[in-house]
Amino acid sequence: MQRLALFDLDNTLIDLDGAFRIWAEEFAGRRALGREATNWLIALDREGLPHRETFFAKVREHFALPDPVEELWADYRRRMPYLVHCRPEVLVGLSELRAAGWLLGIVTNGTADNQLGKIQRTGLSDAVDAYALSGIEGIRKPGTGLFEIAARRCGVSLADGGWMVGDHPVTDIGGGHAAGLRTVWIDRGTWSIPEHSPDHMVTDVIHAIDILRAANK
Repeated sequence: MQRLALFDLDNTLIDLDGAFRIWAEEFAGRRALGREATNWLIALDREGLPHRETFFAKVREHFALPDPVEELWADYRRRMPYLVHCRPEVLVGLSELRAAGWLLGIVTNGTADNQLGKIQRTGLSDAVDAYALSGIEGIRKPGTGLFEIAARRCGVSLADGGWMVGDHPVTDIGGGHAAGLRTVWIDRGTWSIPEHSPDHMVTDVIHAIDILRAANK
């Protein structure tokens, strides 16, 4: 099996939940929505709504905000890349994988401005060989097309195998399985066990990197 590893972005390589909490606190404080507003926003986020526009439609209605949904959503996208970060040990782990001959890619769903901003501001754009964003390509995980694009940009084909690392049981593990990849599921206690059993289950991307480091020796 070739040394190809594709990674999800949000809550895999970066801590989106932590960044979202900071955003929620800022949002509630700036608009004087009250102490409980932050918890309400976090609870709504955890419902796993299909799109942020739906999320902000509910936020606008709940707090009777005058701002159009599109503006609320756009403000969020502009702010979020400044709130996320990639831990230094994750960047080091990725660097060590590449030094060992691994090709690394990011495969993520989301709008182009939001996801690309995160990748660039966290230093991940220099830590991987390629990335494929649904907002640019017009293909979303778990569709295998996005995995294929990332592999091709790494200079290889999915036909020769590889790995997918991510936290979502459907988009990452199910999608990776459909793409013919071995999978590492980052179980954050948010989702139920994937329908397609992952090859490995961990609680942190660092542990996933350790598994890859030990593979194909």
